[in-house]
Amino acid sequence: MGMAVDGLISGLDTTSLINSLMQAEAIPQTLLKNKVTDSTTYITAMQALNTKVAALATAATAASKPAGVDLHTATSSSTSVTATAGPGATDGTLDFTVDKLAQSQVSVTGPLTQWPDQPPVLTFVAADGTVKQVTASSSSLADVAAAINKAGVGVSATRVSAGLDPSGQPLYRLQLSSTKTGAAGSFTAYRGTPADVTAGTATDLLSEPGAAQVRAAQDAQVTLWAGTGAAQTVTSATNTFSDLLPGVSMTVSAASTTPVSLTVARNDSAISDVANSLVTSLNDIFSFVTSKTAVSTSTDSAGGTVVTAGAFTGDSTVRDANQKLLSAASLPIDGISPSTYGISITRDGTIEFDKDKFGAALAADPEKVKAAVQTIAGRVADAANQISDKYDGTVTTKIAGETKTVKGLNDQITDWDTRLADRRATLEKTYANLEVQLQQLQSQSSWLTGQLAGLSSSSS
Repeated sequence: MGMAVDGLISGLDTTSLINSLMQAEAIPQTLLKNKVTDSTTYITAMQALNTKVAALATAATAASKPAGVDLHTATSSSTSVTATAGPGATDGTLDFTVDKLAQSQVSVTGPLTQWPDQPPVLTFVAADGTVKQVTASSSSLADVAAAINKAGVGVSATRVSAGLDPSGQPLYRLQLSSTKTGAAGSFTAYRGTPADVTAGTATDLLSEPGAAQVRAAQDAQVTLWAGTGAAQTVTSATNTFSDLLPGVSMTVSAASTTPVSLTVARNDSAISDVANSLVTSLNDIFSFVTSKTAVSTSTDSAGGTVVTAGAFTGDSTVRDANQKLLSAASLPIDGISPSTYGISITRDGTIEFDKDKFGAALAADPEKVKAAVQTIAGRVADAANQISDKYDGTVTTKIAGETKTVKGLNDQITDWDTRLADRRATLEKTYANLEVQLQQLQSQSSWLTGQLAGLSSSSS
C-alpha cells in the first residue's frame, strides 16, 4: 500500500477520500471473500457429515456379516476357567474336569565356575528331533547363556548364582527353560556337537553331578464327561483350548477334579446393542443434517430482520443422502416392516428403536430377527458407501468440487489484491498531482496579485 499525505494546499482529507473510493472499488473482491467464507463453512460441514457417514458405513458393514449378529456368551461354573464365544458358537453346556495345566520344561546344570569345554559347544535336540548346535565365544557362563539366547533353539538360558567353591571361586548354574509350553517344547541338551550326539559320545547335561530337571514339559489336559463311559481326554500345548466347542475359546488356570460346566448361550443383549447402535448412528446423522439445514432469524442494528440459511439449506446432495439412509433403514424386508422388530420411522424423519419389542421378537424367532438386522445393516452400508466412498461418493465428490471452486475464488481474490493496489497507487498519484497543480496556481495567483499591486503604485 502506498503512502498518502493529506492535501497541504487544498486542505482536503485525501486519505479518507481515497479510502472511501477504495471501499467502493473493493466491493467485487468483498463479495468474492464472502463467497469463500460461505463455501468454507459448507465444506467443513460436508466433511463432518462425510466422516459420520463413513463411520456408519464401517459399522453397518460389520453388522451385515453373519459374525455381526451371531453373538453368544460363554460362562463357566469355576473361576479358574474362562471362556469367550465368537462367530459359529452354538448354545449348549459341556462338563469336564481340568486334569493338568500346560507347562514348559525347566532344567538346571550342576554348579560350575566356568564351562568345562573350550570352546563351549552345546547341542539341543527338540521333541520333534530337530538338532541345533550352539557355540559360545568363551567358557564364561555368561557368554554361554548369551549364545544360547541368541541361537533361537527354543530354549532360554539364565545364569543363577550357586555360592562359592572350596577355593572361594563363585559358582553358577545355568537354568535352561523351553520358550513355549506343552510337550512339544521339551528338549535335551548335550555337551558336544551334533556328530557327537549321533555317535553317542556327547554328554547329556542332566547326567552330570548336581544337574536336574526341575519341571517337565507337558500339555494341558481336560477330561470330558469324566467318570462316565464316554470319558474323553483333550490336550493343548497351552492352557487355552480353542476347539472343544465351535466358536468357543476356553482358558484354564488351575487343575481340579471337581467337574466344571461350560455354558454357551445366545447373547440377546449384545444383538440388541448392535441394532440400537445402528439406529443411534443414523439418528446422529439425521440430527446433524437437520441442524445444518435450519434457517435462523436475528435482528440487525437498525432493527431489521436478518434471515440466515444453514450450510445445508436447499442442498440437493445432502437431501438425497439423508433420504437414501432413511429409506435403507425403514423399507420393508420381504414384505415385513422393520417396525415389527422394533425399528420404526418417526414423524420428524428419524429412526426409533424399541428395545422391548426387539427383544420379544428376537426371543420368538431369533434367526429371522438376526437376518432382518443383517439386511437393514447391509442396505445402510450400501447407501453410506455410495455417499461417502473416498473416490466417488456423492458427498465426497461435492466436497472436491466445492474445494476446487474455493481455489478459483481465492485466485480471483489474489488478482483483485494486485488490481486494488494499482488503483490506490493511481489515486494517490492523482491527488498528489492535484496538490502540485494547486500550488502552481496559487503561485501564479500570488505573482499576478503582486504585479497588479505594482501597477497601482506606479499610476499613483
